[in-house]
Amino acid sequence: MNDPIPLFGFTTNLLELASFVLSVITVALNIRQLHWAWLFSIVSSGLYAAVFFDARLYGDMGLQFVFILVSVWGWFNWLRGDDAQERLQVTRLNTPDRRSSLGATLLAFVLLAWFLKTYTDTDVPYADGFLTAGSLLGQVLLSRKKLENWHVWIVVDVLYVGLYIYKGLMLTALLYAIFVIMAIMGLRAWSKTCPQ
Repeated sequence: MNDPIPLFGFTTNLLELASFVLSVITVALNIRQLHWAWLFSIVSSGLYAAVFFDARLYGDMGLQFVFILVSVWGWFNWLRGDDAQERLQVTRLNTPDRRSSLGATLLAFVLLAWFLKTYTDTDVPYADGFLTAGSLLGQVLLSRKKLENWHVWIVVDVLYVGLYIYKGLMLTALLYAIFVIMAIMGLRAWSKTCPQ
């Protein structure tokens, strides 16, 4: 699955290509608020863990395993609903939740960057740590159907495009450029269903 394949003027492999396709399906289903997105997320995250291991993006690799766990939790939340057993609705974060989310993300960034710099051979510990922490925030917010998840994904995905170009993962860079567009679409779609 790691044999190089030429595609649109750059080189990829079947593993990255399969991860790409499943990831696009995941986000498209998330935009439509369909719970099947979580199944595709689990499979694509498992495949991307292998892609990122090969690229020495260990924060992103570890993030994929967290994504699998959070996807199971998100699937459960979307099917079960809220504490009143009602279908989970799109809502906004309140001010205290915004502050705690930002604080937790900054702490995760510091810890991840330190760990990656100290214990791995990655050449991008700060970028990998920052984007991993931001992705964790985005995934948790998505699991709880918080509108702000799309804001987080727009920022994170734009920055990931640059990181993946730097690492030579051109198909994945293209995927994250597509994710930026899809996140904007998701923000628009979810804003229509979110109470002011």
